[in-house]
Amino acid sequence: MKQTIPVVGMACASCSANVERKLNSLDGIQSASVSLAGRSALVDYDPSKISLETMKKEINGIGYDLVIEKDRSVEAIQKREYTILLRRTVLSWVLSVVGMCINMRWLPIGDTTVVNQVALLIALANMYFCGRQFYVSAFKQIRHGAANMDTLVALSTAIAFIFSAYNTFWGDASLTYFDSCGMIITFVLTGRLLEEKAKDGTATSIKQLMGLAPKTAHIVEDGEVREVPISTIDVGDLLEVRPGEKVPVDGEVISAESFMTPDAAYVDESMITGEPTPAEKMKGSKVLAGTIPSQGKFRMRARQVGENTALAHIIKVVQEAEGSKAPVQRIVDKAALVFVPVVGAIALITFLVWLAVGGMAVLPKAIISAVTVLVIACPCAMGLATPTALMVGVGKAADRHVLIKDATALELLRKVNVLVTDKTGTLTIPNQQVDFTKADDLPLEDRERLKPHVPEAMAQLQKDGIDVWMMSGDKEEAAKYWADKAGIKHYKAKCVPADKENLVRKLKEEGKTVAMIGDGINDTQALALADVSIAIGTGTDVAMDVAQVTLISDDMMALPDSVRLSRKTVKMIWENLFWAFIYNLICIPLAAGVLYLFYDNPPIQLTPMWGSALMAFSSLSVVLNSLRLKWA
Repeated sequence: MKQTIPVVGMACASCSANVERKLNSLDGIQSASVSLAGRSALVDYDPSKISLETMKKEINGIGYDLVIEKDRSVEAIQKREYTILLRRTVLSWVLSVVGMCINMRWLPIGDTTVVNQVALLIALANMYFCGRQFYVSAFKQIRHGAANMDTLVALSTAIAFIFSAYNTFWGDASLTYFDSCGMIITFVLTGRLLEEKAKDGTATSIKQLMGLAPKTAHIVEDGEVREVPISTIDVGDLLEVRPGEKVPVDGEVISAESFMTPDAAYVDESMITGEPTPAEKMKGSKVLAGTIPSQGKFRMRARQVGENTALAHIIKVVQEAEGSKAPVQRIVDKAALVFVPVVGAIALITFLVWLAVGGMAVLPKAIISAVTVLVIACPCAMGLATPTALMVGVGKAADRHVLIKDATALELLRKVNVLVTDKTGTLTIPNQQVDFTKADDLPLEDRERLKPHVPEAMAQLQKDGIDVWMMSGDKEEAAKYWADKAGIKHYKAKCVPADKENLVRKLKEEGKTVAMIGDGINDTQALALADVSIAIGTGTDVAMDVAQVTLISDDMMALPDSVRLSRKTVKMIWENLFWAFIYNLICIPLAAGVLYLFYDNPPIQLTPMWGSALMAFSSLSVVLNSLRLKWA
């Protein structure tokens, strides 16, 4: 059983890696994939072996939480956490600014001893009231043999505070860094606040889809119509839908009327199918949850409710796709698990090297350099690099009426260089005005018309370096006619399902990356064999179950758009990863003091305060870079 479960309390890549590792270690869980950007876990588990309550208990033990209760709103939790984070950040800024003013002697409150003691109290207040979660989280992580970004923040501020407190009472009173302790917490909190706001922007597609789901419905009982919560609707209930209201569930029209037609209503389905023209609905027509009658009203019988509606299926597919991981993310996750311990080791080595070279005379510099290394290191940027780009990419595809089931499919789409396409139902649709028993007697152009923008889509695909093969069960004359109309050079007529499968296999053996698009049961063999399988949303359930990508709309321009979106998304992932790794590669040696090998007084001297600011900026820059996909 697969389920997407919200996760609360994650702040960096190490957090998501720790949650994922813990889930995967539990008996009864086949696989678990945790998305930092999506703040969720996609878990495939056996309910007979493990319950959600057991998972929650185990995750609570390492400092995080799973939201499994139906009466707990994820949105409410996230809003509350954001409000608390905002308050702590504002308070931290106030305390840090006051502490800095005192430390810089801008507020004349006494001699050095008094200044240090007041600065100590302000730093302590900042650490307790604003940064307490860092120390609580670090303690829980250490208890379970794990570490995350909170560990680095807690360790660095604690070292700086203890060193400064010692000097305040027993050592050199001029060597204190209470202002740095406060600013580290302030910058980290600020970075997280901005990250949370930006991450909300990457998840807007899911929110928009969820916004389509109605909250209430009008049920007809004993001749009376009354409004009830959507959760109370059962299969078979008779419902009434009025103009401007959202269709509550999937169902079948029983009766309809409008001022244009006495026995039909017109429903705007553009939010689901992308079709701009309202669809005519009369007795026997199917209607989908979330669509809106633009003219007329109708009564319907509920056929699919709750999680079984088409809209719920779309939301589930998008959630699972955003929670899935591209192959490159697996490498990043492994790096994240060892990142914090490695950074801790580098900080220790930095401290020991400084002492070995300069002795006790450079003890303050040794401590501050080690603290700066701990603060400036950032697994957050690495952890956000892939999932934020994927969330935006998958969400943008959904906005364009394309459902992508997983990150692997999105990544593979960019490599496709051959498309094998079915004809009937995929490129063409039959003329509904024609009697099918007499179709053979009519000219081809009067019979199976092309879907919107097929020639433009095929031209764009070929321009992008993708060869197109059309496979048709029609006679040679019909196949050639429609291939020419669509602008397709390669085609085969009189094809059976095995022919489509054999062509896909042959092309793959030639080293091609093959995408197959179809709509029927006769396409499933080839769909299953293709590198990327694409189904038409108006086709059979079997084809859509097999496919990794589903085109909900009949507009075939969605196909080349998807390929281009895949290329842009993967490019964005590599850009993010490049900057995340380069940041650490450059900043950690600078924080350790490598420039002192070449200069007595280096032009760049990083302090813990500026290290924390750079760390926060690196994470935010990755998220903001991913958001560029929305307008690409």
